[in-house]
Amino acid sequence: MLKLLFVSSTSACFEFQNNEPYYKEKEYNVLLNGHQIIENKKENVFSIFNLEPKTHYIVEADGEKVEFCTESETAVINVRELGAKGDGEAEDTIALQTAINICPKGARVYIPEGNYLTAPLFLKSNLTLELAKGARLVGFTDMDKYPILPAKVLNNNGDEKIIATWEGEALSCRAALLCGYDIENVQIVGEGIIDGNAQNGVWWTDEVVKNRSVCRPRLVFLNRCENVVFHGITGQNGASWNFHPFFSKNIFFYDIFVKAPKISPNTDGLNPEACENVDIIGCKFSVGDDCIAIKSGKIDIAMKYQKSADKHTIRNCLMQYGHGAVVLGSEIAGGVKNLTVSKCVFEQTDRGLRIKTRRGRSKYCVIDGVEFDNIRMIDVLTPLVINMFYYCDPDGRTEYVWSREKLPIDDRTPRMGEFTFKNIRCTGCNIAAGYFDGLPEQPIEKISIQNVSFDFAEDAVCDIPAMLSFVPKMSRAGLYLDNVNEVNLKNVTFNNVIGDTIIRKNCKNINIED
Repeated sequence: MLKLLFVSSTSACFEFQNNEPYYKEKEYNVLLNGHQIIENKKENVFSIFNLEPKTHYIVEADGEKVEFCTESETAVINVRELGAKGDGEAEDTIALQTAINICPKGARVYIPEGNYLTAPLFLKSNLTLELAKGARLVGFTDMDKYPILPAKVLNNNGDEKIIATWEGEALSCRAALLCGYDIENVQIVGEGIIDGNAQNGVWWTDEVVKNRSVCRPRLVFLNRCENVVFHGITGQNGASWNFHPFFSKNIFFYDIFVKAPKISPNTDGLNPEACENVDIIGCKFSVGDDCIAIKSGKIDIAMKYQKSADKHTIRNCLMQYGHGAVVLGSEIAGGVKNLTVSKCVFEQTDRGLRIKTRRGRSKYCVIDGVEFDNIRMIDVLTPLVINMFYYCDPDGRTEYVWSREKLPIDDRTPRMGEFTFKNIRCTGCNIAAGYFDGLPEQPIEKISIQNVSFDFAEDAVCDIPAMLSFVPKMSRAGLYLDNVNEVNLKNVTFNNVIGDTIIRKNCKNINIED
């Protein structure tokens, strides 16, 4: 079955409903109104661009047919008509921002082919921003082109409003290349590129990375936004996190590509923080840090706002080369609930699922209702990790974080609930099949693993399975379980493991079925 996922005035996105992770079993062609427009496509999700507004179309693919009509629009503003050069040399910030500012409600800002050198741009509500194929927004390498935004401002009633953040805290930060503040009903579509251009500047140098007096900009930052869609575009080479929605709702990513060099620091692909209802479907990631990292702030934000990450769906995505494929944390003091990850391929990431938290995150750091289904992992070092001793932050290596003693449960103690992993095939594993390390005072409540296979590489590396103090290196180890209340294993197989397939410590109940 072929389903229409999203349609704008000029683009549409489709998804095959099947049981095949990311790729269809056979290649297919796509016809638009009877004319072939895409040949030998493999992915379950595909997109069509350069459509006419308010027009009826028929799409056919692999024997399936979908009829749809593109959205209407009120006007089109071509940035070239406002003086944008697109030559990669002249600054185009004023022309681009002016096009956004004057864009009528329900209209489209059109950026044609070209390289548009720009400082940060600020979106507004009720518009479509289209980057045509060959169009590239290119960020300046000059730091002074990125204004420093304050951590907070005071509303007239005296309440604080967070403006800028860094890794789960309200901190002054340079503005992102593309910013949205309190906007709604916005679409960013097309085959073009948003390029942070960090590889040509100083953003990734040790001196800048370690200097936190003013934090590096994101590529795209959304603060308290609603109903925002990214479709088809490529985001690359952000100075730090590439896409960062914060305190936002109904945020959708369809068929986008996020990339950065494998060695680039903090270049996470997509980090929704304390957001509600986020869909990430048909997207591809190849980055220097975590591919997708779901967050909900550190303890100060959690205690004040008590806002969790809720209702996130990740489906038909490809994650490559990152530290983790789908990550929760480590800034998850507000908790995570109702997360489903399905039909994805993880390839050569350090870890597949990676949950990282620690004492000090807060009592609101409750992670529950997490399900992974129908996943293919290829050459992932450690497929499954839940680590409650993560050694982040200036105090991350203190005894309070690493202690194996049963400490009192208080306002700083996180809790891990129920996790389900099923229908997963892992080949080329290296370090361990899974590493689950709960707190002695607050064990992981329940882990269910069903129809999962772990096949280890013959030349597997020996390294640490997770980032915590005093953990020994491992190679071709089975499932390590420490401080877990209930473990249910059904049809879980191991190949080429060294030693025991189940390494059990401080676990109440382990149920194993063939």
